[in-house]
Amino acid sequence: MSDLTVSRHFVEAALGGARRKGFDTRQLLAEAGIHPDFLESNMARVGSDSFSRLMQTIWTCMDDEFMGLGPRRARAGTFATMCELVIGCPTLDAVFRKAFRFSRLFEPMVTMELHGAGDQARLDLVVEGDYEDPDYYLRESMLVIWHRLGSWLIGQPVELLKAEFNYPRPPHGDEYRHIFHCPLAFEAGHTALTFDIRYLSAPVIRDLPEMKQFLNTSPADLLSRPDESNTWTGRIRGLIGRDLSRPMPDFDHIAAELHTSPQTLRRRLKQENTSFQEIKDLLRRDMAIYYLERPELAINDIAFRVGFTEPSTFHRAFKKWTGVTPGAWREGERAG
Repeated sequence: MSDLTVSRHFVEAALGGARRKGFDTRQLLAEAGIHPDFLESNMARVGSDSFSRLMQTIWTCMDDEFMGLGPRRARAGTFATMCELVIGCPTLDAVFRKAFRFSRLFEPMVTMELHGAGDQARLDLVVEGDYEDPDYYLRESMLVIWHRLGSWLIGQPVELLKAEFNYPRPPHGDEYRHIFHCPLAFEAGHTALTFDIRYLSAPVIRDLPEMKQFLNTSPADLLSRPDESNTWTGRIRGLIGRDLSRPMPDFDHIAAELHTSPQTLRRRLKQENTSFQEIKDLLRRDMAIYYLERPELAINDIAFRVGFTEPSTFHRAFKKWTGVTPGAWREGERAG
């Protein structure tokens, strides 16, 4: 089960290449279980399971893992082949270097190149040739997939020190706070992720059978389910839990559970570009969407489950979060 949600922007951006190449995007959405009219609201969100299905549908129908956004086509199976090659590497350093060599076999090249300097390592995005990526989705996807694949291979999250982008802050830039959980820099000299160099010596702990299972749903799940396990945000979500019908623990209690002071925790959350109040609001929003996908639950019951004593208050909050009422959201999901 995943209670995370994905914004309308990323759904539209993922479909951008297919739309330009003449594919029926309404049909692609329908095959993924997303009603096309549901996306008319700018604040609409879909469950991560639905988004994962959409990604897989696009790749299958287009036979292109770059989704029509890159300088060339990457036939279905390219990512899986790269993964099967790197699974035998001893360390994360070897993984990134072998993956880069694999990517160099294709022209124009689309890859991440590893650099190390002092106590920091950096993965730089390299995209050769002409390409159409007006919403930056291909570039965002490359950063996310390489980072989360590396984290999965070594069995621990690679904590990011900085994420840089060689383009202006996009209109959806606020979403980056919940994707990268680190300081962000736009209009930089390169698009890159920086992390502590110690991660490069971490051993690969996965084996081929695990990789085969991993590839059943990846990289779609890597894109649709942000890995928050190494963040203060994720730890707080874990402590709050999914039973929001009970009173939420206060900030001082959360800080004590995390063995830190409230002042330090506020500073950590600020570094992750969020706050305790925002974490609570977004958790309620995502859990509400998760429950609304279950038609057997009445909307008034859902309001109680996500911590509202009055259904009318829940309706107002949900419309503020998503642009539509809970009933309208459920009707769109049912139609899909």
